[in-house]
Formats: sequence, structure tokens, C-alpha cells
Amino acid sequence: MSRDLRPPVDILHYEIVQEQASALGRMGRTLEQALTRLREFDAAHALSETTPSQLARRKLVAEAGHALWMFVVQREATGLRDSRHIMRTYNVPAEVQRCMGLAPAPSKPSAK
Repeated sequence: MSRDLRPPVDILHYEIVQEQASALGRMGRTLEQALTRLREFDAAHALSETTPSQLARRKLVAEAGHALWMFVVQREATGLRDSRHIMRTYNVPAEVQRCMGLAPAPSKPSAK
């Protein structure tokens, strides 16, 4: 039976850093998925002769903006303050950057 001889505060710090890294990875993958869905939507509609639904595209842009916001916040919580690296690495479109942090519009109550 091995016993960890590190002080409890060091063990706790290690666990916190490990969870921060895990959360950062999840947020990065979520951003990648949202950007992929937007790019696939744009590619599919660029080849078709029909006009894409602007509402559907706006929703994808908003989802990507929300994912970007969550990722930036998580990075800043870990001390990584410069988000320009994210914008370049993930090739984030300007329209997604502009809607970063905007709360989604509330759904309209149904009429009874």
C-alpha cells in the first residue's frame, strides 16, 4: 500500500489543474464541432441552387459563437488571456467572433 506524501494542498491543486485541462479540452472540441457544422452547412448550400435558410444558418453561427465564448472563458480562467491564438488556430469566422458571448434569444411563449 503506497501513501502519497505530498501535502493535501498540492494534491488538491493537482486535481484542480487536471479538471481545468479536461474542461478546456471539452470546450475546444465543442467549438471545433460547431465550426464544422457551420462550414458543412455553407459548403452544402454553396453547391446547391437553393437559397439556404437564413434562420438555420443564423442558429449555427449563434451556436458557434456560444461555443467560442465558453472556450475563451475557460481559457481565461486558466490564465490564458490572449484569444487571438484561438481565432487563428480554429480559423474562426468574423461573424462568429462578433456574436461571441451573446445570449441566445428567448423562445417566444406559445399562444393559448
